[in-house]
Amino acid sequence: MSLVQRLEVRQGQALVMTPQLLQAIKLLQLSQLDLAAYVEAELERNPLLERAEAEPSGTNETAEPAYLDDGGADGFEAAEPDSWLSAELNPSRGEIESDFDTRLDNVFPDEVPIQAREVGGGDMLSLTPPPYGSTGGSFDSEAPDFEATLTAETSLRDHLVGQLELATRDPKERLIGGFLIDAVDEAGYLRESIEGVAERLGAEPAVVARVLSLVQTFDPPGIAARDLAECLAIQLRERDRFDPAMQALVSRLDLVAKRDFGALRRLCGVDDEDLVDMLGEIRRLDPKPGRAFGSSAVETLIPDVFVRAAPDGSWLVELNSEALPRVLVNQSYYARVVRGATAEGDKAFLSEALQNANWLTRSLEQRARTILKVATEIVRQQDGFFMYGVTHLRPLNLKTVAEAIGMHESTVSRVTSNKAIGTSRGTLEMKYFFTAAIPGAAGAAAHSSEAVRHRIKQLVDGETPDDVLSDDALVQKLRGEGIDIARRTVAKYRESLRIPSSIERRREHFAHGSSHHAALALR
Repeated sequence: MSLVQRLEVRQGQALVMTPQLLQAIKLLQLSQLDLAAYVEAELERNPLLERAEAEPSGTNETAEPAYLDDGGADGFEAAEPDSWLSAELNPSRGEIESDFDTRLDNVFPDEVPIQAREVGGGDMLSLTPPPYGSTGGSFDSEAPDFEATLTAETSLRDHLVGQLELATRDPKERLIGGFLIDAVDEAGYLRESIEGVAERLGAEPAVVARVLSLVQTFDPPGIAARDLAECLAIQLRERDRFDPAMQALVSRLDLVAKRDFGALRRLCGVDDEDLVDMLGEIRRLDPKPGRAFGSSAVETLIPDVFVRAAPDGSWLVELNSEALPRVLVNQSYYARVVRGATAEGDKAFLSEALQNANWLTRSLEQRARTILKVATEIVRQQDGFFMYGVTHLRPLNLKTVAEAIGMHESTVSRVTSNKAIGTSRGTLEMKYFFTAAIPGAAGAAAHSSEAVRHRIKQLVDGETPDDVLSDDALVQKLRGEGIDIARRTVAKYRESLRIPSSIERRREHFAHGSSHHAALALR
């Protein structure tokens, strides 16, 4: 066998993923906030890009104000800065000292300079104030930015540390308390044990426990608790409601979650009316006392596409123009600068900047067209939802939309990620319209899983205390409506809706009925 070297020419097709193509694909799945941040970074990086809504340079210049003067030829004449001053408005130093019955040296300390100057040829006094930020103030001086005067939102840690500094002056207790505060999570719970903290700090567990008891007295009530029962107990002690019956109730929160009211009555030694009052008081407590501090602001879901009804009964799909970043390529600036560029590096930089700017504008335009195309197909597939509501939501997957518009399934997946559609029924994520199919009974058409989930909620909301529907009963009712569904699927959908089991719902109905009868008896 001999080894031979030779050259061959072969022709083939291959997909070359350039960096620009990869970035264009990434732009499809960016949310509005991420896209705005990306475009903002490109505007700062690329000198050839500018905002489309920016006003042309030179149009914002404000003219100097004119002052009314009858002596002018046209009735308007630019006045001298000091022409409006008079002796009454510019008293002399002696007149000022006479009016205030004191010397100006007593009013203005030595470190504040006082400069006298002649105004209009008289013995007038002009006080030159100190710069902004020194012992005096000035309206003419440049003030700091308004943003520099804003206060930051108080975090949970800062709130607790401030109380710790007032509660104890012992350096050791402050050190342990600061460590405990750092171990408190966003919900307000202490996630480290006393033994672990004592071992890490080399302190006695009893001392750590004493400092923890101190921290647990801080605002908000229930802070630094180690579990939910302790958090509720701290808040009840704050309200002076932690009696033996309430202690027994808090110690068995598992029975509260199961709605085993009979066992709770026996455990607490109370009747139905007292148990209802105790449970109501528990519900009024805050299970996460730390969430009021340092919580991130809730972001409003801004639609990328709007859908509204047309006069002819069809649907109009349009892009949200306010959510689209608009940039332009300044070709004139490029032509002017490139003529003055002499170095090869400058020309290469300008050429690359122009190429990137053109690519960004084309990518943004292509992204908008793709979003509109996918949204239009979603509206066409789910026209029943837009007309009648969630019960008419059809099963839909990415492959169906991709085949209908001639795109790849992965492209549709990227387009529908982090996007929303504004409808008359609210603003919904695009992913909401893609649901699994539940087969229909006796060969009927398939049903959307979201529509089935909505139907289960309707059936549970309409049940009576004497007729609580079990999962098997729900299955029978759904099959009677032409939905072939398994019991485990009903249980899964019910749990996703946070609907208790039929046993827990029956106990809850019984508790409400007992409280109603007790209220009638009191009347």
